[in-house]
Amino acid sequence: MRIARFSTGGGVAFGVVEEGEQVLARIDGHPFGGVSLTGERFPVAEVRMVAPMLPSKVVAIGRNYADHAKEMGNDVPDEPMIFLKPSTSVIGHNEPIAYPENLTQHVDYEGELAVVIGRLCRDVPVERAKDVIFGYTCANDVTARDLQRKDVQFTRAKGFDTFCPLGPWIETDLDAADLALTTTVNGELRQSGRTSQLIFGIPALIAHVTAVMTLLPGDVILTGTPAGVGPVKPGDEVSVGIEGIGTLTNRVVSRD
Repeated sequence: MRIARFSTGGGVAFGVVEEGEQVLARIDGHPFGGVSLTGERFPVAEVRMVAPMLPSKVVAIGRNYADHAKEMGNDVPDEPMIFLKPSTSVIGHNEPIAYPENLTQHVDYEGELAVVIGRLCRDVPVERAKDVIFGYTCANDVTARDLQRKDVQFTRAKGFDTFCPLGPWIETDLDAADLALTTTVNGELRQSGRTSQLIFGIPALIAHVTAVMTLLPGDVILTGTPAGVGPVKPGDEVSVGIEGIGTLTNRVVSRD
């Protein structure tokens, strides 16, 4: 099932994506704990798609593909490397990424698979990790690379408003162990990898993160990016596509 979040004149709602991605069947309330349809249906072309979830936090994993660690001149970590992106960095499909040109001169895309958590959880063992997953979506871990190098820690470089596009929807019925992931800029292929190349798989990531912090329904784990990251500039269009989910597209604009 594909769950989207959308805006109409009557407010923001969740919906089930139907009829070849052309129609949204409205959900009564929130999709966690079961999906109940209201009977209302909306053409996708007549609504505005927004981020499929507003997480309390986005937990990101650094250097989780060996080829990306190598291209950045880093060693492969011995355990998952965690950092956070604020909820205010989250935007949805077709919403603009705002490039803060007065603060940074090097902004990179990073296409990733995102895991959406479906229940409150802490200290989840690896063998029960699937029990807390609601679904999966596409993500772009946008990064001010020059600030990342300058600051050493990642908060400022990863935390700007609009620096965490998610979408276009959440796929709830998916085996994410070996999915193709691509990123294009203005239609040109820049990244191509598979989730089977993750150093630390999704169950291990959930176990590691929940040993540190409680995750809430709707929280998101970004699983890492493959090699091929690179810069974007205002006017560029970035698309992250993941097999079995769809394609997340955002255009870069100047924030200034």
